[in-house]
Amino acid sequence: MERFLVARNPEAGSNLPYLVRLPIEGGIVLKCGAPWPVTARVYCHPYEEAWPAGAEVVDQAPVRSCERRGPAIDLVLKRGRNIRSQFVFTSLRGGRPAIFWQTAKVAKAARPGVRVPGRRASGADRLELLVDTRERYPFKFARQQAATTRRALPAGDYGVEQDGEVLAVVERKAADDFTRSLVDGSLAFELAHLATIDRAAVVVEGRYGALLRQEHVQPGWLLDLVARLQVRYPGVPIVFADSRPLAEEWTFRFLGAARAELTELPG
Repeated sequence: MERFLVARNPEAGSNLPYLVRLPIEGGIVLKCGAPWPVTARVYCHPYEEAWPAGAEVVDQAPVRSCERRGPAIDLVLKRGRNIRSQFVFTSLRGGRPAIFWQTAKVAKAARPGVRVPGRRASGADRLELLVDTRERYPFKFARQQAATTRRALPAGDYGVEQDGEVLAVVERKAADDFTRSLVDGSLAFELAHLATIDRAAVVVEGRYGALLRQEHVQPGWLLDLVARLQVRYPGVPIVFADSRPLAEEWTFRFLGAARAELTELPG
């Protein structure tokens, strides 16, 4: 399994005292100012040599996903904390290239409010659904033929599994929470995490047209953000289900269809 590495920079006198290695494109090595973006974005610069032999490693973790998407590289690690981050390749004033390492929390704090972007399910007699332990007000699925089990999921709020492997997940968003995460940029990080699951989706307890009625933003701007995220993460659809009951029903149908489809695949 590929690993994410952080080590001390062996260059004497460098004002970027750490190195990070991203397991993508043959291994991208960057110099950076901190071992993780805890309270602020971390400035990075390309390291001109290969990863140094005998480097003093100060942090490492197995990688769930490391994908380049447009001007950014999304990194998702397989560990309990400091899981998701993003390396953004941009230009400073005057055209000088720059790389910034950030987390969703840091991006939100640094730029608040700124643009970033009754029937059985598929024939199953009784669908067994997983509910993430962090979901505060979960769907009950009382009207559907489903049973629920609380468990920590690798991504999303609801899922189905087969032989201990999570097959598909759904992230639920209340309308206000969806708009807020869209504006502060944290939704992009959530989509990057969801994209590590082969079948994943976001369901919104609201209408698409409601995005046009938000105060303090220009009409169409939120729609542009949604469109950009869907282009960046085409494998994670965003579904507007009009209401909470319909969002619950859609989640039930999606996960039921995923389990029926994937458990019938040969091999």
